[in-house]
Amino acid sequence: MTQLLDLFLMFFKIGAFTFGGGYAMLPLIQEEVASRGLMSVEELVSFVAISESTPGPFAINIATYVGMHHAGIWGSVFSTLGVVMPSFIIILIVAHFFEKFKTNRIVKGLMSGLRPAVVGLLAAAVVTMGRSVFFRDGWVFDLKLLLAACIFALTLYLSLKKKHPILLIVLAAALGMAGMYIIEG
Repeated sequence: MTQLLDLFLMFFKIGAFTFGGGYAMLPLIQEEVASRGLMSVEELVSFVAISESTPGPFAINIATYVGMHHAGIWGSVFSTLGVVMPSFIIILIVAHFFEKFKTNRIVKGLMSGLRPAVVGLLAAAVVTMGRSVFFRDGWVFDLKLLLAACIFALTLYLSLKKKHPILLIVLAAALGMAGMYIIEG
């Protein structure tokens, strides 16, 4: 039971102190998961890819996967409840006091200060995950690195061209499977 409570509290903290959506949670999730030895960075990156490729909000998916990985079905339940509970509570409060919050100068100032912080957190997640994807074994140029770089460049190009995210996910998965099939024979 202690393990489940720990998962709940860990994801409650992540949910309570992250603004800007699931990707802004990545540095905090990585720090919490790594500091507790729940999984390696490579495993977390794989879970991020799976979470991004499955329907539903990213934060809920990653919490569910981490909980399941660490403590089975009940771990996934407690982790998921932990990550959604802060947002649920905050939304209830904001909805109740919406008119006051909408015009409050302090709240407006708070939000204008949080926006750049969210961009910084996203950038930190990109750097950390990019290092794990591209330089897992240090700076070693091989076909896997070339494949990953090509998929990244193509996905970036197509996303800037406003192609649908589902197309990008399916295309990246197909290219990754085909490329690994060719590389590994």
